[in-house]
Amino acid sequence: MRKTTIAMLFAAALPTLAMAMPQGGPEGFGPGHGKGGPGPRGGEPFAQLDLTPDQRMQVGKLMGEERHEQRDITKKYLDKLPAADKKAMQDELKANHDKAQASVRAVLKPEQQKQFDDMKKKQDERRAEWAEFQAWKAQQGKKTQ
Repeated sequence: MRKTTIAMLFAAALPTLAMAMPQGGPEGFGPGHGKGGPGPRGGEPFAQLDLTPDQRMQVGKLMGEERHEQRDITKKYLDKLPAADKKAMQDELKANHDKAQASVRAVLKPEQQKQFDDMKKKQDERRAEWAEFQAWKAQQGKKTQ
């Protein structure tokens, strides 16, 4: 049970981290990252294959589908966990995220910290709006049934 829980935590963390990445972030991150140039990951994974634009689009679509399928598979197994384990996992993920955010903030200069705080505030507002929308959507779904 313990190994399964650890594996589920790891599997759940990967899509969560991918979704948490800001859109159009620094070079090497976010959608369309790298463009084959230098970056933390050394460019996009298929840069050496010299793909045509059509091939890039097809490969991107396939990779996106694979990400969605991974997320669905992870969700399927997480849904089987007891509520207490889910809550513990969420709490641990949040604590880890908060620790990482604090560590990143500590590295920044004061003006960067202010900008970081502003970005975090906007992200929190977007998250709250999304949660509100999801609640509204669920309520609408109940009304139509």
